Amino acid sequence: MSTFRFMLNGQLKPFFSRLLFVSSSVLLATALTGCEQAQQSAPKGMQPAAVSVMSMTTQSVPFSIELPATLSGAKEVEIRAQVSGILQTRNFSEGDKVTAGQSLFSLDAKTYAAEMAKSKADLNAATVRLEQAQREVNRIRPLREKNSISQRELDNAISSADINLADVKSMQADLEQAKLRLDYTKVISPVTGIVGRELVSEGTYVSGPEVLLTQLTQIDPIRVRFGLSEREQLQMRNDEAAGLLTLPEEGHWNTRIKLFDGSLHPQVGQVNFSDIRINSQTGTSELQAITPNPNFSLRPGQFVRIILEGAVRENAYVVPQRAVLDNGLGKFVYVMAKNDKGMTVALPAPVVVGEWVTEVAGIENGWIIREGLKTGDQVIIDGMARIFFPGMPIRLADDQLPSAAQQ
Repeated sequence: MSTFRFMLNGQLKPFFSRLLFVSSSVLLATALTGCEQAQQSAPKGMQPAAVSVMSMTTQSVPFSIELPATLSGAKEVEIRAQVSGILQTRNFSEGDKVTAGQSLFSLDAKTYAAEMAKSKADLNAATVRLEQAQREVNRIRPLREKNSISQRELDNAISSADINLADVKSMQADLEQAKLRLDYTKVISPVTGIVGRELVSEGTYVSGPEVLLTQLTQIDPIRVRFGLSEREQLQMRNDEAAGLLTLPEEGHWNTRIKLFDGSLHPQVGQVNFSDIRINSQTGTSELQAITPNPNFSLRPGQFVRIILEGAVRENAYVVPQRAVLDNGLGKFVYVMAKNDKGMTVALPAPVVVGEWVTEVAGIENGWIIREGLKTGDQVIIDGMARIFFPGMPIRLADDQLPSAAQQ
């Protein structure tokens, strides 16, 4: 169902309401005139047309909304080196799938390996000095208890041990930094996705994070972006408040993706974001769904149609789409009724249609009727081509005679 259809088939604005009233009046007047003329001009002995009917009853009808959408990666990642150095190797094929933790580039690591070795040596030296200072404190503390040395000598020894302990901690931090810099010479993929082309060739000096090496797109899951008009949202809220519509809790619609050829993506997604802001230029707010894409069959930038599922139209009438006709003044259905002479005839009933439904209560490709019908109406669903004028005599088809009103 297109966006325009959904907007038109909901609660109509005053202009459309007046248009419907005028169209319905003209249609009814035309039908009545046609009935009179038909009864005067109908050939005597004309056999009633055989038709099939459906008795109208209200029901809760699940329906879907179909909208245009575009795809984008769940994450768009810029791959940059965190340290400087000569780019030695590229460890991927452009356009391939890479996994989280996989090495993408390797920088010359010799300088950083040497820094790490020096940091280890400095830490070892600081550890030795600390151990010596602690032994000195342990040696002179008993002497102080015997007043063999002054308190100042003991304090100096304790301070020396504390300073050496701080040096050890500083050297440990330096070693951690050196280890990180060495690890950063391997540029790792942060997510699983599709890697783009290399932007820096092997052998080039990379000055650090300011140089973009490549880009990575996570497409499992993939992000689906689409817009819903302010008018549609207001209409749905009003219908929900009136008890005519049940919407998914917290706006978490289930979603299906329809591809260009009409086929459906096998995975079911869900709406996970709705922007509160309305775009002043388009009159829509952006929504987003996340859809599993394990085979990477959906790609960023692809134009698709998204199907929102989970809404239910309450107390609705549904007829097959083939039963809804259009005479240029508006949509109508034929209803089996009695005329003033007690004859069974086909009379047109102007209707306001709602959403399309694929299947409900045995009806495939149905149309929700918002206005124009009431419970018990016998809507003609087959044999309309045999009705040549409004008010034409009709009869039930043979296969409906035992149960005329119970389809």
